[in-house]
Amino acid sequence: MHPADPSSQKLTDARPTTPSDDAASTERTIGRHRVPEPPQRALLGSTPLRVALATGVTCCLSLVAVATARGNDEAPRTVEPLAEAVADRAAIADERASRSLDRDVAPARILPSPTAKPTPTPTAVRKAPKKPVKPRRPRPVAGLDQAQMDNAKIIVDVGLEMKMPRRALVVALSTAMQESNLYNLASDVLPESAEYPNQGSGSDHDSVGLFQQRPSSGWGTVAQLMRPSYAARAFYTALNEIPGWQDMSVTAAAQAVQISAYPDAYAQHEDRATTVAAALTA
Repeated sequence: MHPADPSSQKLTDARPTTPSDDAASTERTIGRHRVPEPPQRALLGSTPLRVALATGVTCCLSLVAVATARGNDEAPRTVEPLAEAVADRAAIADERASRSLDRDVAPARILPSPTAKPTPTPTAVRKAPKKPVKPRRPRPVAGLDQAQMDNAKIIVDVGLEMKMPRRALVVALSTAMQESNLYNLASDVLPESAEYPNQGSGSDHDSVGLFQQRPSSGWGTVAQLMRPSYAARAFYTALNEIPGWQDMSVTAAAQAVQISAYPDAYAQHEDRATTVAAALTA
């Protein structure tokens, strides 16, 4: 291109000449095939540079660690005082723990109680004997008091035990009403009779008890005749020995047994005796 060409002149005016341009042109003049250098950036602001620095630091630390390990293998091991103290305390704790597992527990000491008493040996408990149940006392009837009614019940119970009929019960009750008024009487003639349970006394010879039977006539001993049950049994036994007594009047049957000086006196008690017998056999 000719220097006087207008286009060349115009291009030259558009690009001013700077020192860098001169250097580039000089470089190009020295070697046309040289790769141009990239534009330079801030040293620490480049990311590849920071990665390279980090990698280098890591390598240096690794080398230091390897060197320290080799030095430890070659030189005697030194333990810091604090680490040694911690290790010693741990060993002591383990040793104490292992000993405590093998140690036996000391037996507890039991002190005797000052107020403790020896336990008595159990013995067989004896049951108290049952008290005999008293028979139910009958309610008095026909103008009798409780003592008279109790004696009447004994006479009736003995007759029932001996399988005597109702007629015999009335005869026996009428006889006792006439002879003792249904009281168990002792005798003033026999001081012995007063030694037994009684409800008064009479003076008709040696006659005693509910039926005023005489020991001298063979009815029994004083002790026997003073028992109302025995006296009633003796009366019924004698009545059974009288032939046909069941067909006799109450007075005749009673007189056949008692042989009293007042043979007609028994008849007056027949109604009351019938009422009492009915009440005690209901």
